Amino acid sequence: MVDSSETIQEIAYKLMLEQNKNEKILNGPTERTTFVLGSKGVGKTTMINNFLDRNESVKPTLALEYSFARRTNLSGQSSQKLIGNIWELGSLANSHQLIDVPIKSHGLEQFSAVIILNLSEPSELSNDLESALQGLKQSISNLYSDDEIRRFRHNIIENGSFKDHPDINTMEVMPCTTVIIGGMYDKFENLDPEVKKHVVRFLRSVSHAVGATLIFYSNKVSSLSKTARDVMNNLLFGSPQNPIRAVKTDYNEPVLISHFSDSWEKIGVMPSNSERISITFTSQIQQTKSKENKEVNDPTKDPNFREPIIDDLRAMKDEELFRLIKNSEMKVKFDSFNLANSPFNYLN
Repeated sequence: MVDSSETIQEIAYKLMLEQNKNEKILNGPTERTTFVLGSKGVGKTTMINNFLDRNESVKPTLALEYSFARRTNLSGQSSQKLIGNIWELGSLANSHQLIDVPIKSHGLEQFSAVIILNLSEPSELSNDLESALQGLKQSISNLYSDDEIRRFRHNIIENGSFKDHPDINTMEVMPCTTVIIGGMYDKFENLDPEVKKHVVRFLRSVSHAVGATLIFYSNKVSSLSKTARDVMNNLLFGSPQNPIRAVKTDYNEPVLISHFSDSWEKIGVMPSNSERISITFTSQIQQTKSKENKEVNDPTKDPNFREPIIDDLRAMKDEELFRLIKNSEMKVKFDSFNLANSPFNYLN
């Protein structure tokens, strides 16, 4: 029923909004978000740049970086503009508030997380993976109620028709689509076979426990770069629908396992959760503090972040501060000397 008090322009505007809403429902989401986080220096920015076809020098990501990609989806006689938001977290250390930002900005409905780990440092894998997973879980818990989180998990399981998976009742499925990428595979493939076996079993177990896709990656191996690119395209634009065409679980080869296609039986372990799996892995490969927990270098002294005007002003202020400190020290010394020689000093 039309409100007689409405003008023709207001009615036309409402009809336009309704039409846009119906088109979004018919054609699917027009905007998706992928959040990339993980080990420091593993090549997160390089992977994103390759996906965006950027050919530029890579600088270390200090905090949180945002970029985006556009695609046009041609459907019949109409076309639909698609936007893919990409957020990158520079460091896992003290990052809880930063992790909130992309989730709060875009919501979980069309949100995915990509955790990239350094395979060439097996002694840091457990700490980095646990930090990333716990950071995501904590942020989601801060922003959503338990009922909402259960609904997101239910949607992931139902939409993918995974409710009949034999292990579904023993899994702690993440409330957002999650991909775990083992980076620097070109270095990992030369490690001791026993180490590789433990690493692959650990990553398969955690990925299966949280319902994540697991792939190995190196920007130096063209086939693995293509797979990572296809996975990013799938997350942000929905195509290709099956970026992983063949499952590979052999630890002597690059691992490729789609979410919910593995099982506890295939892995050869008992059902468990990510925390207990990490404890078992730590008993096999001792874990050390990762680069994330080491002191962060002063970016003002990093040649990658030179800003001539700001650097000159900073140098002037540093020199001024140095002079003030020296003057204060001299004043304290003079005051101490005068006090020591004062006739009112009863300690003389």
